[in-house]
Amino acid sequence: MFYRIKEVKPLDNYKLLVTFFNDEIKEYNVGIWFDKNQDFRVLSNTTGLFEQVKVDTGGYGISWNDELDLSCNELYFNSISL
Repeated sequence: MFYRIKEVKPLDNYKLLVTFFNDEIKEYNVGIWFDKNQDFRVLSNTTGLFEQVKVDTGGYGISWNDELDLSCNELYFNSISL
């Protein structure tokens, strides 16, 4: 089962406010990826890039560019319910 994303908004401190199609709203901390995957460090090193996050077609993930993305299930299962 996929928990498709309806909307994503960037917050302070590299967190995202994610709204899913089932109307759940969650907060996800992207900062955890800075140590796990060096590719994500560009989000903190490039002014304005983090704010360019968008929902991918169909809501199966989010992305910032062709190299940085996260799946809908990663965001759903590893976030905090609000």
